[in-house]
Amino acid sequence: MPPFYCDYGYNITLNEYAFINFGCTMLDAEKIIIGAHTRIAPNVSFYTTYHPIDPEARKNSTILAKPIVIGENVWIGGNSVILPRVTIGDNSVIGAGSVVTKDIPPNCVAVGSPAKVIKQIENL
Repeated sequence: MPPFYCDYGYNITLNEYAFINFGCTMLDAEKIIIGAHTRIAPNVSFYTTYHPIDPEARKNSTILAKPIVIGENVWIGGNSVILPRVTIGDNSVIGAGSVVTKDIPPNCVAVGSPAKVIKQIENL
């Protein structure tokens, strides 16, 4: 759903029946892969780009980037941010407003900033 913002577009893979709601931003200097049947709520941001923490290195560096991989049948709540190097496993749920800084295993609910797994999804 528009508006949709991205840097390049050609680094984004959206698999079948995936849905992206209003206001999504994808900084796709590296690959962003969205699995089949995944649902992305409004205003979710995917940032493959980052900069060095060291101020001198940052002053002289170009943009760095690492991929993001979202599994199948994932639900990402509104206003969440997915950072570089993150993989979210199949069937997982990311709560609204979460900042995902590390991988989330399959079949989990993760929430917060930084996002932490709070529940395993049973009966799959």
